[in-house]
Amino acid sequence: MTINDDTKNKAIQNVDLINSKTIKLREVCAAGEGWMTEVKKNQTLRIIDTEGNQAVDTLFISCTDTAERYSATDTLAQNQKLFLEMGSQLFTNRGQVIATITDDTCGRHDTLGGACSCESNTVRYAHDTYPMHSCRNNFMHTLATHPIAQKYDLNLRHVGPNINFFMNVPITPDGSLAFDDGISAPGKYVDITAQMDMIVLISNCPQLNNPCNGYNPTPIELVIYE
Repeated sequence: MTINDDTKNKAIQNVDLINSKTIKLREVCAAGEGWMTEVKKNQTLRIIDTEGNQAVDTLFISCTDTAERYSATDTLAQNQKLFLEMGSQLFTNRGQVIATITDDTCGRHDTLGGACSCESNTVRYAHDTYPMHSCRNNFMHTLATHPIAQKYDLNLRHVGPNINFFMNVPITPDGSLAFDDGISAPGKYVDITAQMDMIVLISNCPQLNNPCNGYNPTPIELVIYE
């Protein structure tokens, strides 16, 4: 997918926010695409919502033992909160802290709504949405093709409940989930500091059927610094 120069420039300008740090990686992930990298312990990954109202579906997997990965249930139980925010610790399925949210200009992030899929689109929207691109497709394609996935022998078994950074999924009075307009804005960001060497798998959500992306998926910028 082609990204225009204006979008690239807007994304790269956000690096000025951390220009006193040592930048290890700086990339733009196109709208609706997958992305993967390794983040070493004590390094920080900054995810920047370059144009606002973009959902970023994210998974974290331990480099040491890929059977250990981000757990939504452990994270919710340990933080005693339904939403993630600055200071939230991200726990694995073995009760260890894999990362911590150390800075956040958005306010809160969803860990309940999960990743969109062809199947869930047909249930939530209409049967004719089945061929539309989805986050689960992004996860599967990245795991099947990315060199880091091949290095660690990752596959579909490593996909589980994920975090949706910048996504607004409030709980309704009857206990249901609502997929509402985002609370982010252009240039908002979240910093995730690794507490162990970890693999980050992202789907820059291609969803077109609800307000989580403003019905218009846009690029994100990703910066690793220390």
